[in-house]
Amino acid sequence: MRAVTNSPSPARSGVDVVLPCLDEAGALPWVLDRVPAGWRALVVDNGSTDGSAEIARSLGATVVREERRGFGAACHAGLLAATADVVCFCDCDASLDPALLVPFVEEIRAGRADLVLGRRRPQGRGAWPAHARAGNLALSLLLRRRTGLALRDLGPVRAARREALLGLGLTDRRSGYPLQMVVRAADAGWRVTEHDVPYLPRTGDSKVTGTWRGTWQAVRDMSRVLRETPAGERDRTAPGGRR
Repeated sequence: MRAVTNSPSPARSGVDVVLPCLDEAGALPWVLDRVPAGWRALVVDNGSTDGSAEIARSLGATVVREERRGFGAACHAGLLAATADVVCFCDCDASLDPALLVPFVEEIRAGRADLVLGRRRPQGRGAWPAHARAGNLALSLLLRRRTGLALRDLGPVRAARREALLGLGLTDRRSGYPLQMVVRAADAGWRVTEHDVPYLPRTGDSKVTGTWRGTWQAVRDMSRVLRETPAGERDRTAPGGRR
């Protein structure tokens, strides 16, 4: 198993991948081994008690500490710590392969999209529980009604330019963070694309969608995001300065 390297690669340099982490000791070795050479892995430790931070450091990742609990809090801490032009996000539970983000980054750099999302395709029994899939479908329909985007998934794997993401002024620090990113990007006129990615059974228990209660909390957080005032009624900046 190779350690993550921060040395630049001419073809793949300038990419930071944010990996929000809460007790993912069992998954980290596989995840970090799949981070493309030349990319920097930013493991955001959100209060782990299983040695996740130490494992990440030993494998060459940069560890960011975020004391405030919440998926959005961890993701945003990683975004603030990132310095690369392009930033990717990926779960740290071995359900998604960071290597699959390479074409996402290429699409961003080629100017064909401003935000690229992964549409999860479950691989194997138990990869995506029925209650979680139902909640995702409901939110996708609400998102289409709110923004006009015909997306089929609101999964966490994605890529965009760092400065543009910061310009969205994201405020959610819980489960609504991924959705808020999409809503505000759509309001700002971003080109949003979606591509299939294999979705594997995760290592360990889900902190969000592992139960009906967790799924309901996530849906409630995201429903609140969908009730936000449209960005057309507040200041916004699109990627590259487009208004």
